[in-house]
Amino acid sequence: MQPVVAQKRRPVEVKSEGARLREAEFVFTEGEKFFVLEDYSKALLYFQKSAELAPENATIHYKIAEVWAKGVKEEDQRQAAISIENALRLEKKNKYFYLLASNIYASLNNLDKATAVLETMMKEVKGTEEHLFDLAALYLYSKREEDALKTYNRAESVLGINEISSLQKQRIYLEKGKISDALAEGEKLANTYPEEPKFMMGYAELLAQTGDRAKAISLLEKYVQHNEEAGSIKMLLAGLYQDNGQTEKSQQYVLDVIQDPQVNLDSKLLLVNTYSAAFTQGKGLGNPVAEKFAIQLVEKLEADYTHDANVNIVSGDLFMALNRKEEALIKYKQAIQNGTSNYEAWQNLLYLESQTNQVDSLIHYAEQALELFPNQGMVYYFNGFGLLKKKQYREAAYALEQAKKLSSANLSFVSDLNTLLGDCYNGVKDYAKSDQAFEEALAYNPANDIVLNNYSFYLALRKENLDKAEKMASLLIKAFPNKVSYLDTYAWVLFAQEKYKEARKVMEKVIQGTQVSSTHWEHYGDILFKLGEVENAVKQWQKARETTADHTRLDKKITNRRLN
Repeated sequence: MQPVVAQKRRPVEVKSEGARLREAEFVFTEGEKFFVLEDYSKALLYFQKSAELAPENATIHYKIAEVWAKGVKEEDQRQAAISIENALRLEKKNKYFYLLASNIYASLNNLDKATAVLETMMKEVKGTEEHLFDLAALYLYSKREEDALKTYNRAESVLGINEISSLQKQRIYLEKGKISDALAEGEKLANTYPEEPKFMMGYAELLAQTGDRAKAISLLEKYVQHNEEAGSIKMLLAGLYQDNGQTEKSQQYVLDVIQDPQVNLDSKLLLVNTYSAAFTQGKGLGNPVAEKFAIQLVEKLEADYTHDANVNIVSGDLFMALNRKEEALIKYKQAIQNGTSNYEAWQNLLYLESQTNQVDSLIHYAEQALELFPNQGMVYYFNGFGLLKKKQYREAAYALEQAKKLSSANLSFVSDLNTLLGDCYNGVKDYAKSDQAFEEALAYNPANDIVLNNYSFYLALRKENLDKAEKMASLLIKAFPNKVSYLDTYAWVLFAQEKYKEARKVMEKVIQGTQVSSTHWEHYGDILFKLGEVENAVKQWQKARETTADHTRLDKKITNRRLN
């Protein structure tokens, strides 16, 4: 029997304290790398492994809390709270631990803990008084206004009178109806920093808002006497005098601001825009004194900033508000010549040219605008509108279809586009597309008078679907019983249906009006011819010839004494 030889056991490897801490540091560093790369799941794994190796290291627990705090779930925030509490248990002198803890508790809506941890930080960590503002904000959020006031007072005792504390205290006092306390705070801030005009302005505005406009004006007048270059104060004074009904004083300060080289151009433009906005709302519109003064302002700006596109735009906006379209048009063109890429300026220019029937110029500028704004449906609309006016139907249809693609969410605008597309496709005799466009426009607005008129007239010319044409024309004249162009359309639909007697009655109503055109006389003659009244028909054609430069067709009718 062989003797049993005892095997030697391998000794268990026990890491030294130093080796364990070095490994913890290495693992922690790897976690930091992933944290910087925002791969938080991997960072968390490394930080947790580091915590296993060095459980008494407060910073590791802080980093674990920081990772959990980035989560959006409530459970993530709860895990963050556990970790930051471990960190604070191990280290009570690190302000970042307290700040993170406060944020975590606030995210859990535990505002009592959020404020308590900041209070503890103030006691434990010197030099953290700047976070009194954070503490006060938490008190405000938790509706503890009195505690917020006390905290802002603490901040002032340590940091001195400051804007944040003062403005917040004013807001709290106003909400509580303590007007005198709010005013006292505003006055204290203004007196502490007399070189800062915004604080005096804030105090004056508060006085005006709480019913003491006279004192506000008096304070600002004194301030201006000692600070003549205070443009912002002058702007406020101008507004207060205007509100007080003292227009002349208000205008004098406005002029001072416009002429003050220390006031930046943006502030001046903003000031002039207030006049444009008022005129747009009807305030002062039609008042020659107010209008003249506003124009004087833009003239002074244009003299000082000759080639500034923004000045041109503001000038254009003013003339637009005053309904002086030709002058507005000139200003917008100047802005474009001075290189503006302001979309509203381009749009206003195109709108005004469409309104003033400057078709060639409209097409020219619309094509330029398309280079700058290729994704704006409105620019394609104006381009298509101009081309349609020039009877370039195919090109117009393309532009309007592009506008339609870019504006699909704006159903009202799409309906307007369909109205024009109906005319375009009729112009190229693509009647199926024309009818479809009109049908889509009517689906959105069955009472669209332009569509009812054009659609029914085109059907009458083609002698197609005349019952539908008559229904549309009937709806039209019920809504507009005295509009001669619509009555003419209705008469022409009846003519196409060979209802000549009914057509005559409608047409006689047209020619009895004051807006009789060559077309109306010609249509009346055509109806009379069909009724066998040839002599009378020729007389109407002769009247039509007298009021038009196109004699070819009418001369043929008159000479041949027949329609064709």
